[in-house]
Amino acid sequence: MKTDRNPQDDRPEVPYWHVRTDEDGVSRQDRCRLANFSFASVSEGAAPSWIERLAGPAARVVVLVLPAGWVGEWHENPEPQWIVPLSGRWFVETMDGTRVEMGPGELSFGNDQKTRPDGQGRRGHRSGTVGDEPAVLMLVQMKGGPAPGRPCLPE
Repeated sequence: MKTDRNPQDDRPEVPYWHVRTDEDGVSRQDRCRLANFSFASVSEGAAPSWIERLAGPAARVVVLVLPAGWVGEWHENPEPQWIVPLSGRWFVETMDGTRVEMGPGELSFGNDQKTRPDGQGRRGHRSGTVGDEPAVLMLVQMKGGPAPGRPCLPE
């Protein structure tokens, strides 16, 4: 039996964590999703697939290898950036007390610029490796990314 299934019925959603600065200057993490996919070819001759093109050009791609036991004490993301774990596990802890651990296949968007120091002098977030192996992360830093503020990137 043949069905005329519409590919839009299978539109994917990809979850990510959004590390951001709220209106009070406190860093927070929100669970968000990429959901504005279209079914198209990425280039001439390629079979169609689900594509979401995120606004804003990339400024650079950075690969970090964080040694086992590494902790980056309180700091802000240098600029808006996608963080893609390639191997190992890492964590991000924000000023609101939220701690999220991530590994390969999980995404985070670091957007906690312009936080205000809290009573303990903490700004931004702290991050580090989880477990006894290094964490390899790919950062896609954005040129002129979104200003800190609202949870989740606009669709």
